[in-house]
Amino acid sequence: MTTDQQPIVFNPLDPAFRENPYPVYSRLVREDPVHITPFGIKAFSRLTDATAILRDHKHFSSDSRNAGLEGVQQDPNSGGDSIVNEEDRPFLFMDPPDHTRLRRLVNQAFTPRALESMRPRIQQLVDELLDAIEEKGEMDAIADLAYPLPVSVICEMLGVPHEDEPLFRVWSRVLASSLDPDITVAPEVQKAREQAVFDSREYFRELIARRGDDRPPDILSALLTAEEEGDKLSERELLSTCTMILIAGHETTVNLIGNGILQLLRHPDQLAKFQERPEVLAPHVVEEVLRFDPPVQFDGRNCIKQTEVGGVTIAPGEFVMTLIGAANRDPEHFEDPDTFDVTRGERDSAA
Repeated sequence: MTTDQQPIVFNPLDPAFRENPYPVYSRLVREDPVHITPFGIKAFSRLTDATAILRDHKHFSSDSRNAGLEGVQQDPNSGGDSIVNEEDRPFLFMDPPDHTRLRRLVNQAFTPRALESMRPRIQQLVDELLDAIEEKGEMDAIADLAYPLPVSVICEMLGVPHEDEPLFRVWSRVLASSLDPDITVAPEVQKAREQAVFDSREYFRELIARRGDDRPPDILSALLTAEEEGDKLSERELLSTCTMILIAGHETTVNLIGNGILQLLRHPDQLAKFQERPEVLAPHVVEEVLRFDPPVQFDGRNCIKQTEVGGVTIAPGEFVMTLIGAANRDPEHFEDPDTFDVTRGERDSAA
């Protein structure tokens, strides 16, 4: 950094930063790729470093029980009153081999054939939302399309009655913040998350009980019957997986749809290219939106064994951040990284 430059201020809680983080990201990647935040956390912004951390299960953990940073763990004063057992956490927050085993079983429910069979119903839901927008004569991209669509699809997948969708919207809103790495967690926020997890699990427990031996052709039925070499999901694992689908599937999809619409409107030349070849370019558009403006900007890991990344030593117990939004615009890996290009076709982003 030269003497006439202002110091880099990386504050993910600053509204101005959240509005447009990319100028700060650009400086971090080029000038300070291993940035020490005001909280003393190392934040990695280069793609090579970020992906190295996210893929290294030997030295880094997704499990918050391995956290050594004060404030990441649950507030000690509220621990005894927790209504959620640690064993009930979704496999999204587990490490191998538990993560590997559960993901293998869950993947049996999400086969290409099963997902493809949902296409007509998803198209119908989209058409219904667009028809309502046309009748209204104006559109709020989030409220009218991006927000209601994913929760409707998730409810369809899990066999949730339409009249119960409002419950899922509330739970999703509360649980969405758990995807972001927590620097400090206010006790009331933690309590609200726990209550949403507890309520959603109890809902699915009752839904499964009401089904009995009935197995309609949906994802919930596939999860109930998933088996490999005699291994099946326990009730706890099944309920946690249903909650995880809600957490990981709703808020990220809302933001992906919203970001995609915004970027296409901001780049009419790219929208025109997409409109010329929608079936060919649709996958590329999704990949480019995930790279250019990802719905999840950060991801955190807890170091469990001393290692070195980006030329710096990370000690056991340290919590580190990977800046996905910055890594996806690393000029060492992406040509013209700040250009939105629906024909780019690259799939090696950190998103």
